[in-house]
Amino acid sequence: MNDIDNNVILLHKELGKYAEKPEELLRKLYSIIDFYGLSCSYRGINVPDEMKKIYVKTYYSKYNKEAYLKMRQDYNNNKNNILLLYLLLIYGFNHMIRFNSKGDFNLPVGNVDFNKNVYTALINYLEFRKNNEIIFENSDYQKFLNEIEFKEKDYVFLDPPYLISMSEYNKLWNDKKEIELCNFLDKLDEKGVKFGITNLIYHKGKENETFNNWSKKYNVYNINSNYISFNDNTIKKDSKEVFVTNYGRK
Repeated sequence: MNDIDNNVILLHKELGKYAEKPEELLRKLYSIIDFYGLSCSYRGINVPDEMKKIYVKTYYSKYNKEAYLKMRQDYNNNKNNILLLYLLLIYGFNHMIRFNSKGDFNLPVGNVDFNKNVYTALINYLEFRKNNEIIFENSDYQKFLNEIEFKEKDYVFLDPPYLISMSEYNKLWNDKKEIELCNFLDKLDEKGVKFGITNLIYHKGKENETFNNWSKKYNVYNINSNYISFNDNTIKKDSKEVFVTNYGRK
């Protein structure tokens, strides 16, 4: 597993320490949640009904904002506590990871909390880590893949920055890099390496023409995905995300 962002790798390594002891991780996470006074709907710690009536679409963000900002401040004062970073992603806007030029985490609070879906995803992740050996790298994807001697049944999955979305990590991505990515995948295909890649081809009136045109030579599957704005948690329907493979149907 490789990612250019070192913080992503640190998160995986930290969570992986609890692959054999999920209950210990949960105790630590719940302790942090309770210390800051965050909601935790999975455990029945819910936003008051009156607040839900007043802030129909944003009650989680209203309820958790002050606690979240305090947790964010504490993490920025001591970035060695990776579990704080994990919870900032859980309670932050769209579960994104974002830092400013000073290296401080600066994502605003989101309209979510530690719910059943979060719990299930975490438990499934720890189970996967327990049953699989994973080597982590922190480098450019081309450097990472070029150093691998591929075998017959190897498989490459890529989840690049989405060129036409507003995600923070897109600042590292541009049209030139999108073209480089497509050309690199063509080279993998020529070597007989199977790959799958996700991307966004339509979003808020924009089209990723480079990827959309390139993908037509391969197999394209539509993904049912939800895009939510900070001030309105209503699902947006004007985006099209796809999964593209060089194997399977033709």
